[in-house]
Amino acid sequence: MNEFSLEELNLLLGVFEKAGIAEESGGEEGEMFKRLKQAQENRQEIEDMAFDDCLGGACKL
Repeated sequence: MNEFSLEELNLLLGVFEKAGIAEESGGEEGEMFKRLKQAQENRQEIEDMAFDDCLGGACKL
């Protein structure tokens, strides 16, 4: 499965925001916005993770 990069997720969220779609919009668009936002937050956490976070088996993953 192909995953979007952090930059691609940020771009997609920007497109949704410019289109006036928010989490509260409801419908399929609102649901997709929620899913993209969650994916972006998860990707951001992974990108921000330092290798030191995994020393001693205490990795956040």
